[in-house]
Amino acid sequence: MSVAGLKKQFYKASQLVSEKVGGAEGTKLDDDFKEMEKKVDVTSKAVTEVLARTIEYLQPNPASRAKLTMLNTVSKIRGQVKNPGYPQSEGLLGECMIRHGKELGGESNFGDALLDAGESMKRLAEVKDSLDIEVKQNFIDPLQNLCDKDLKEIQHHLKKLEGRRLDFDYKKKRQGKIPDEELRQAMEKFEESKEVAETSMHHLLETDIEQVSQLSALVDAQLDYHRQAVQILDELADKLKRRMREASSRPKREYKPKPRELLDLGEPEQSNGGFPCAAAPKITASSSFRSSDKPIRTPSRSMPPLDQPSCKALYDFEPENDGELGFHEGDIITLTNQIDENWYEGMLDGQSGFFPLSYVEVLVPLPQ
Repeated sequence: MSVAGLKKQFYKASQLVSEKVGGAEGTKLDDDFKEMEKKVDVTSKAVTEVLARTIEYLQPNPASRAKLTMLNTVSKIRGQVKNPGYPQSEGLLGECMIRHGKELGGESNFGDALLDAGESMKRLAEVKDSLDIEVKQNFIDPLQNLCDKDLKEIQHHLKKLEGRRLDFDYKKKRQGKIPDEELRQAMEKFEESKEVAETSMHHLLETDIEQVSQLSALVDAQLDYHRQAVQILDELADKLKRRMREASSRPKREYKPKPRELLDLGEPEQSNGGFPCAAAPKITASSSFRSSDKPIRTPSRSMPPLDQPSCKALYDFEPENDGELGFHEGDIITLTNQIDENWYEGMLDGQSGFFPLSYVEVLVPLPQ
């Protein structure tokens, strides 16, 4: 950093201390500017929280949420991928129903009904895939771009404005000791930054109709999903009612028990002159060589070095959803990512997945 830059940093720091500690007053921005800044701050908070809640609404499962966040919109637009890459709960339910329906067979009313319901559930999963992709493309991605670009740019302009204000106020208080040309340049830079920040905030607030359009796209996607879901479920309900009518109109088969077979219990034959003989005790290899038996040890899991982020399992964890990582008490798991305040992503024995924070003790934390 140049000497002039160091001097400017010193001026700003000195002015900030005098305002925070000494109670000195700096240049006040006009009320319109403050009101605009307040609206931008509220917009930023709203967009950030709505984004998080929308992703959670689409996929409550943390493992699926992580995959939804990484969904490649460009691939979806080009038609390279037809599903979001994770199973929908409706699809898993449908596969379960179809599997058991086939096991029950065609002679079972319940089995046939399970097949009908399973196919409908799989269709619902496909419709849910379309909803996730549509919302990601037309609602989540545009709002994320607003956060990453426009709102971030406004914060940069406001930070720069605050720095130039401190520099200007420091030099203004020392008017006479600082050359007039330097004071004039400081004032011009402050006014320039104020105008840039004001323009960017005004543009954001005046074009908020774009966010209304994105919200409309979210509602349209939901409407389309629910219309298709209602149609699928209506068709399934009609099929099940028709099956009930057909089953009730068929004559019931009466149960006729088979005749029991009579057992002829004769006298047991004696091979030693009529005297019963006691069964000889069985001698097994295990009893003969019991003294030489040793407990079989199961091979222990490989333990990662503790110079990388890792944690120790406090309890057994059985995965219930696709993408979750199962482990046993005492296992050492390598940490790769933190999904949110309740879930980690890690690796164990070459397997990667998600698991709850409450089941482990962190040994080496992830870098901040």
